[in-house]
Amino acid sequence: MRDMQIHTSLQEITRPFHRPIVTIGNFDGVHLGHQLLFSEVLVKARRSGGTAVAVTFDPHPLKVLRPEGIRLISSTGQKTELIRLAGMDALVIIPFDRQFAQMSAAAFVEDILCRTLGVQELVIGYDYALGRGREGTIDFLRRQGEERGFPVTVVEAHYEDGLPVSSTRIRQLVTEGRMQEVRRLLGRCYHIRGEVQRGRQRGRGLGFPTANLHITEEDLCPKKGVYVTQVICGGRMYGSISNIGRNPTFGENELVAETHIFDFSDDIYGQPIRLNLLRHLRGEIKFNSADELAAQIRRDVETARHVLEDAAKERLLTCEEAADQRML
Repeated sequence: MRDMQIHTSLQEITRPFHRPIVTIGNFDGVHLGHQLLFSEVLVKARRSGGTAVAVTFDPHPLKVLRPEGIRLISSTGQKTELIRLAGMDALVIIPFDRQFAQMSAAAFVEDILCRTLGVQELVIGYDYALGRGREGTIDFLRRQGEERGFPVTVVEAHYEDGLPVSSTRIRQLVTEGRMQEVRRLLGRCYHIRGEVQRGRQRGRGLGFPTANLHITEEDLCPKKGVYVTQVICGGRMYGSISNIGRNPTFGENELVAETHIFDFSDDIYGQPIRLNLLRHLRGEIKFNSADELAAQIRRDVETARHVLEDAAKERLLTCEEAADQRML
């Protein structure tokens, strides 16, 4: 995979890209619909010998324009890495503020798409609009393309379970703990990242030491409760079980993801980990005693191990089917 250029401001782009095929969007979560956009851009760029360019914004425009903001599926760093993995040649991250929000659609096309990027073709989603008040509709962009000499391709919605895949739909599913459905729409597990923090060591006292990740109120927080999870640490994946919540048994108020990693004893305080959320097992419960809590954790661990075994078998079957297809 070729290395992706990353530009975090328009001023960094001193000359237009080579025959750029451009797509624009917020790309929160980089879900299956976004991946179709990137695939279309890449096909066109490879055919023409051009550059596959994605344009996005930081922060997300709704973080600026709505007082209540928005809880995002992915951070800018996560989004950047996912776009890199999609194979794009260049990513332009435009700083977004209220002044930028006042830019007209015509100015965006003239100053950014044409003059700065040198757009040769524009690929957009079926519901995309740009510029002040979303005045840059698909019809507007098509007219601009005809006048300025760049074709506009519209990629239609991608449907799963009879509904279009969207970041809004995924956010709702995450808050409801419906991780298997989230995985279908993202094409991968929903995950949380962070550095392992020192907790109160209560898990260790119960016989289930945990790696703790703090979750802020501004984050997209999954439904509280116990999840079957996978931890990626040091380039390796481990089965695990996680409680996301406020630990009501001990009367705490801090929102945290506490993860017990199976068959693992390394000291990873301060180290970055990724936590894949596979399945929501149960809601958060206030137990009458630490012994009662420990007994429930043992049951949860047994259930989680079975879920992880089934997931491993499913991956193996998928690999075998792919191998069979390659042999045909």
